[in-house]
Amino acid sequence: MVYVLLSVLCSVLVSVLLKLARRAGVDVGQAVAWNYVVAAALAALVLRPPLDALRQPGAPWLALAGLGVLLPTIFLALGASVRHAGIVRSDAAQRLSLLVSLLAAFVLFGQRLDAAKAAGCTLGLLALAGMVWRTERGGAGEGMARWGYPLLVFAGFGAIDILFKRVAAAGVPLGAALLAMFALALVVAFATELARRTRFGWRGLAGGVLLGLCNFGNILFYLRAHRALPHDPARVFASMNLGVVALGALVGLALFRERLGRVNLAGLALALLAVALLTRGA
Repeated sequence: MVYVLLSVLCSVLVSVLLKLARRAGVDVGQAVAWNYVVAAALAALVLRPPLDALRQPGAPWLALAGLGVLLPTIFLALGASVRHAGIVRSDAAQRLSLLVSLLAAFVLFGQRLDAAKAAGCTLGLLALAGMVWRTERGGAGEGMARWGYPLLVFAGFGAIDILFKRVAAAGVPLGAALLAMFALALVVAFATELARRTRFGWRGLAGGVLLGLCNFGNILFYLRAHRALPHDPARVFASMNLGVVALGALVGLALFRERLGRVNLAGLALALLAVALLTRGA
């Protein structure tokens, strides 16, 4: 379980870095772009993936291209969500996004809905509503930012998971898929920054290196956790998702003094229960 803990830590550190970016004078768009350079380089050097599957006629390049566009876009949405809604809400929304892929499995791929999954879906939707609920008074724009970005994170990461399942179903090895996604994402991210006429600086590069190390570390340790527990994937999946929600909540409340009302705290508790039910036997 050491690998799971390291993966959880890296995942929450990504949110912490995004939270601290503006305070450190780091442009998040720049950091996200450099992050994919680091992640792609590490995927090539550490995972050394075979690329033959990507050259086959049936290679899922449409899904990979979709991931290449969505990854940097949703990363920016995650950064905005962390900034406006906080780490607690953002990490919970990201992990509850498995609801989207799970519902797609029932609707599109004919997976059977059992009682635990149905209860998990119901609690997950209630948890999401509770997490984005706000009782503070504020302007319309501020209110939209506080609940809109977490919902965008929820939908975006769910769509990413569906596309990733498409890639996996095509038989592309995980390492090759990651390298292709990171390479496409860095092209999209840098094109976006060039369109914005961003002036690249060392702060953006430094932030991107840290972000890339944590982003890749999250994936690497998650893969190693599955290798260490090959016959118990449900335990790894549940521990990872519950760990991120729980640690994200602790960090947000303790270090950043994020304010949560009673409805938000109830939503957080429901999120933990929903993830446990949804990953039961996964």
